[in-house]
Amino acid sequence: MGVRSVLTTIGNISAHVGEKVKLGVWLYNRRSSGKIQFLQLRDGTGMIQGVMVKSQVSPETWEQAADLTQESSLYIEGTVREDERSPSGFEMDVTGIEVIQTAEEYPIALKEHGVEFLMDHRHLWIRSPRQRSILRIRAEIIRAMQDWLNGEGFTLVDPPVLTPSSCEGTTNLFHTKYFDEDAYLTQSGQLYMEAAAMALGRVYSFGPTFRAEKSKTRRHLIEFWMIEPEMAFVDHEENLRIQERMVAHVVQHILQHCRDELKVLKRDTSALEKVKAPFPRITYDEAVHLLNREGMEFSWGEDFGAPHETKIAESFDKPVFITHYPTGTKAFYMKPDPERSEVVLCDDLIAPEGYGEVVGGSQRIDDPRLLEERFQQHQLSQEAYEWYMDLRKYGSVPHSGFGLGLERTVAWICGLDHVRETIPFPRMLNRLYP
Repeated sequence: MGVRSVLTTIGNISAHVGEKVKLGVWLYNRRSSGKIQFLQLRDGTGMIQGVMVKSQVSPETWEQAADLTQESSLYIEGTVREDERSPSGFEMDVTGIEVIQTAEEYPIALKEHGVEFLMDHRHLWIRSPRQRSILRIRAEIIRAMQDWLNGEGFTLVDPPVLTPSSCEGTTNLFHTKYFDEDAYLTQSGQLYMEAAAMALGRVYSFGPTFRAEKSKTRRHLIEFWMIEPEMAFVDHEENLRIQERMVAHVVQHILQHCRDELKVLKRDTSALEKVKAPFPRITYDEAVHLLNREGMEFSWGEDFGAPHETKIAESFDKPVFITHYPTGTKAFYMKPDPERSEVVLCDDLIAPEGYGEVVGGSQRIDDPRLLEERFQQHQLSQEAYEWYMDLRKYGSVPHSGFGLGLERTVAWICGLDHVRETIPFPRMLNRLYP
């Protein structure tokens, strides 16, 4: 009786050097040098090269391998050996294959394709090494954020996706009917997180958000994911410290745990290695002065666009906080600076290398009278926000929070040109398929 193969994965192949193993795989590519076939195999956990020597297998096995097409699925058996020349450090001497399905002609060939073609075939494009690496890093960023928050005593709370009101007005919201009532797809879970913080102290949500913005920039998606911590008894200063500690942790985690994926992406990690707390801080006033000094005309009271954020970031080698924005440029719930009411206790965290804002946060208004004034100024329905006002009536406390956009963070850490690659199936202005 022969040695029975151990069923394993490519990700665990290092534990089976010298052993005969069995893998469930897809064929990524095949080439032949006459008497040897080289099979590039993938299984979702990694890639490995299978080497099949004609003299060491049956004629049937040899022909089966020769007939395989790109993305054919199969079980493959062979012996694992170390190989320093291999990107993975290992190769497999193939002795047998069992074809599950011979794939039809694969539409995504191993060549350059146009963006729209690749987006139409996104369900297949994600199989490529580059896209797989991005999605692996995305998953690790999520893991790192949640592990850090959980370790800091935060509790995960899930806000609703359907809401009767909004955080920042209804102009960019998707409207729907909730039976006989108006409802909207959420653009943020923040208001609900404020309620949860009054019950649990430090909380966070993680989920999809929706913005009906007719934007085609490389930084915008219609549907994207946010992680939104909210903290009772935390002021503006402590909020900044929490943000920078979390972001620095995430970047260092990816450098440590995703070296292979970053290598596939050809990411220059030297800039990421500098991302350690504390981060530099400048006020909105100082940012305006910087822009004007650099020859960009910008008036106090305007909001920064992508070119302005990029220019500001160029002056620093780490993410930079811009704080104390004009009250008129920010949301109704942000607390004014007690010493200067025309600005609020808020921040945007601008990533280096032109990736723009990745975090936005603020201390929230805790005075019920001031919040009521803001409702009137922004023409918000007192009835719709009555529950939110209750948070200021029954034990109001200083509290702060922030939101981190996952896709922009992925784009920055991976060094991508466009956020469309940062999410498995992007929703953009002109794309709802697949």
